[in-house]
Amino acid sequence: MAKAKTIKDNQHETLVKELKGLIPKLDSEGIAFLIEQARVHIYNMQVDELNKAAVAANAASAKAASISRGKSSQTAKKTSGSISIKGTESGSSYYLHYKNNDVMFSKDEMIRLVKIANGDGTDLEIRERLYNWFERERTDVFAVVPMQSKFDDSLKTLVSVLKKTFKLRN
Repeated sequence: MAKAKTIKDNQHETLVKELKGLIPKLDSEGIAFLIEQARVHIYNMQVDELNKAAVAANAASAKAASISRGKSSQTAKKTSGSISIKGTESGSSYYLHYKNNDVMFSKDEMIRLVKIANGDGTDLEIRERLYNWFERERTDVFAVVPMQSKFDDSLKTLVSVLKKTFKLRN
């Protein structure tokens, strides 16, 4: 265990040195982008920690409820799997919520997702474009909403939620 921590610490130090070496080469826009991404990542790490605690608490609660009512915890798992999108009060960002996890999107990213969801083509073509966008731009989504391909039901649900939640202006 100590060996794994030492390897992880060495990796961290190496990455920090590399990032420090790259910073002088970046313009203000590039640095601002890295700061924004770092904040998003830190937020997501905090959410992950909170979600782990919530999952443990929910599991204990569901087990107790299951024992007292004689029902399985599968019902609780099925109802917690819905996808929703909520905007912040300022409208500058949006949260994609799935199974007690969140992914934050900027306003521009959400506009792009809505345009893809409402684009021309068959349902499968739309899902493929959305999946490809996630692969190119936001692979972190796959950690929250597991999707293996354009055929996943969760991707189909996400397209539907995007269409129902947002309307394109002409």
